[in-house]
Amino acid sequence: MVSTNQVSPPGQSTGSGSGTTHRTLRRNVGLIGLMWASVGSIIGSGWLFGAKNAVVAAGPAAMISWGIGAVAIVLLALVHAELGGLFPVSGGTARYPHYAFGGLAGMSFGWFAWLQAATVAPIEVEAMIGYAKHWSFAGGLQNTNGTLTTSGFIVATVLMAVFVAVNFLGVRILARTNSVATWLKIFVPLFTIFVLAITSFHASNFTSHGFAPFGAKGVLAAISTSGIIFALLGFEQAIQIAGESKNPKRDIPRAVLGSVAIGTLIYTLLQVVFIGALPVSSFANGWDKLDFPGIDGPFAGLATLVGLGWLSWVLYTDAIISPGGTGLIYTTATSRISYGLSRNGYAPQKFEQLDKNGVPWFGLIISFVTGVICFLPFPSWQELVGFITSASVLMYAGAPLAFGALRRRLPDRERSYRLPAGGLISPAAFAVASLIIYWSGWQTLSRLGLAIVLGYALLGSYAAFAIKRRLPNAPRLNWKAAQWLPVYLIGLGLISWQGGFGDGTGRIPMWTDMGIVVVFSLAIYYWAIRVALPAEEIEREVADVEVVDAGGH
Repeated sequence: MVSTNQVSPPGQSTGSGSGTTHRTLRRNVGLIGLMWASVGSIIGSGWLFGAKNAVVAAGPAAMISWGIGAVAIVLLALVHAELGGLFPVSGGTARYPHYAFGGLAGMSFGWFAWLQAATVAPIEVEAMIGYAKHWSFAGGLQNTNGTLTTSGFIVATVLMAVFVAVNFLGVRILARTNSVATWLKIFVPLFTIFVLAITSFHASNFTSHGFAPFGAKGVLAAISTSGIIFALLGFEQAIQIAGESKNPKRDIPRAVLGSVAIGTLIYTLLQVVFIGALPVSSFANGWDKLDFPGIDGPFAGLATLVGLGWLSWVLYTDAIISPGGTGLIYTTATSRISYGLSRNGYAPQKFEQLDKNGVPWFGLIISFVTGVICFLPFPSWQELVGFITSASVLMYAGAPLAFGALRRRLPDRERSYRLPAGGLISPAAFAVASLIIYWSGWQTLSRLGLAIVLGYALLGSYAAFAIKRRLPNAPRLNWKAAQWLPVYLIGLGLISWQGGFGDGTGRIPMWTDMGIVVVFSLAIYYWAIRVALPAEEIEREVADVEVVDAGGH
């Protein structure tokens, strides 16, 4: 249950029953700021590493992997576009399942959202440091296994502190800063595409060693494990700051769909020119043994290899700007998601407190602490990406479920954007999301399972405390409306364990396993929308949030 504090003008305080001081989020962000928030998240370290990892996993058929990944993201983005216009609230990704299925589902998907957002910024910092190894002064920042040295840990901590400091300046400064960085982030990859295409492009590379040497399994596994989905994620950032939008009902759908279109075009072209520019000697022993000098910084190393040393300098510089911009906006998202979790009663009300600039200051501090923890010795960038991809898609999977339930329960509620054929696209989006999670493999999903248990322990403990003490924001868990959730999580885990992706037992044959995932997902989808909260209860929850988040109008 969301507390119903009175609304005051932006930047002013309101009193709650608990004595907590709140300020309202400021609505200062226009369409360009919203779109650039999403594009700035999409164009990050994914473009620096994704093309190389994808071609190693799938060969030239990686282009098909990008196509499938783009279709999946578009399906999810279309669903989010309607939800973002329907409920333009900050931390929306964490709140839609709450509206439709109550406290238990909202707490679960809110944790998935926070886990994803909180770990992206430190990964982008590690990507910046990884590319920086090219510079002699940065050679001692990483160990040979890719983990940070003591000096690397200090540098990484400072970079996270910079992200947090920019966020403390307020959302208007953040939007302007990210807009400048995003223009540069789009220009450099487009410039790289153009230069490589006209100076070093060999069409024979696509067939000389087999177009799809690892078959369908390689194509599908690359979607989840090589960084393709990770690269395309980020469109929801416009939704996360919807509570700070000047005209959210008009601008949120445009920002979401526009950012996906821009990101998909850039990444697909990057994959094509990367394959075409490679010297044959670099993959003479097979695509899975791709190797050339400077491969740790794939595009910059390739530029040097083909005689474009000046371009490599540009790319090494952009390796600071692109991940840096993404890390900046995900630091923002983490604090907004924790704000949403607190509004829904899953986290302490401390996360709702805003400073004089309308910034959730405590959430930013926790974001910084989480980033520092992530800098302790962890696996490689790619393994971390696989983990976060699963958490991300699991988070996104809540949106199609909420979409279906809200279309069924609130069919006549005003929507600034109504998705055509939503009754077909929504279940398809949920099934595709489940497949992407499955393709991550058992090794990744088993680790994700441990993170989910940790989330239930943390958020569940606070929810139980709030209910016992009858705090103003104590949630209603609504077990009946979320009865499908444990079945989905456990069932998908069991299918992954018995399947053939990522160290699964392989007892379920390929294609049969994916058919099972689709049928299972559709059953969960229609079960979930049938047991969703009644319309009256949904309207009550939404009305409470609209009162709280209406500051600035």
